[in-house]
Amino acid sequence: MEDALAVRRVDRLGVVLVAGGALAMAWMPFIIVKANRIAAGKPQLLMQLTAQPSAITLLVLLAAAAMATLFLQNQVIRLGIATLAIATLIVTLGLVSTAATPAGSTVARITPGGSFWVLLAVVGLMISDALVKLRLTPWLRVAALALYAALLAAVLRSGLLDNLSIMKEYANNADKFWHEALGHVFLSLGSVAIAIVLALPLGIFCYWQPRIRAVVLRALSLVQTIPSLALFGILMLPLGYIAAHVPFAAAIGIKGIGVAPALVALVIYSLLPIVANTVVGLAGVDPSVRDSAAGMGLTRRQILTGIDLPLAFPVILTGIRIVLVQAIGLVTVAALIGGGGFGLFIFQGIGQTANDLVLLGAVPTVFLAFSSAVILDAVIDSIRGQRA
Repeated sequence: MEDALAVRRVDRLGVVLVAGGALAMAWMPFIIVKANRIAAGKPQLLMQLTAQPSAITLLVLLAAAAMATLFLQNQVIRLGIATLAIATLIVTLGLVSTAATPAGSTVARITPGGSFWVLLAVVGLMISDALVKLRLTPWLRVAALALYAALLAAVLRSGLLDNLSIMKEYANNADKFWHEALGHVFLSLGSVAIAIVLALPLGIFCYWQPRIRAVVLRALSLVQTIPSLALFGILMLPLGYIAAHVPFAAAIGIKGIGVAPALVALVIYSLLPIVANTVVGLAGVDPSVRDSAAGMGLTRRQILTGIDLPLAFPVILTGIRIVLVQAIGLVTVAALIGGGGFGLFIFQGIGQTANDLVLLGAVPTVFLAFSSAVILDAVIDSIRGQRA
């Protein structure tokens, strides 16, 4: 009986994470040492790097994090151990990459191996699990995100990771990186802002007109089935025609390739979640509240702006959250038609067989999408909490 209870106390998620991390350390390289950016590399397991004191410290902390995740119920201690483990993981990567870089070499590349990425994901999930179980308030979750982002920024600014190949790619493309970062944010936020202006009235109209609602939602759902690259290509022809025959359109930047077709396609993709969530949010408002407002003499417009939209706002904002995360990802594809953004580095890296250039575009895209989701989730939970 006691053995059965002991098994039940073991965290099931912890078992999966610990098993995945152990297999990664046993079979995947921690770093890959390459003579240049496209040469075949020499993989090195974490166990082969134990001559470095930081590697031994990392192994100890990973073991402690595994035991804490499996058996420890105190979430604060689990969070502290996992945070130390992820910090040590990044520091160890920097130290072993510096040690593995040949003295005076400017072309050698040290790439994080599969073991590093799996361990980063595993420990990151341990941290997320602890934060969820701590039931932090919405804005404390944002504060935690800001804290971890600040710690990462401090490590990057320290120069500890400068010998990593991804940082060398960044050093070679620093000005372009920030230019494309601004372009990525502009396309993402701009498309979402335009979609809100278009989709919110459309959602309200669809709610008021049930017969038209089905037609509009089906049409927008059909658009969602078109692959993003195909939609970009479809838009190139009409926008190119407009640019060729309307001088004003060409003067303001509308053309067959570039930002214009990317922006239009992103707006089209963003309509369905906002329209659908607007309809669902308005339908979820208690009819008795509307009846009471109508009995007090409020007009339909006053009921909409003063009651319906405020009560439906958390549901509408959930649709906006979906759209924003989706847009951040889709902007990477827009680079294929000259839309810019982090996708430029991804596709350049694929074309040049330079995996680290791919990472230079992929890693900030993932971070941007994750951060946006956390912040908007906090806003949604905060609004719901105030009304509970």
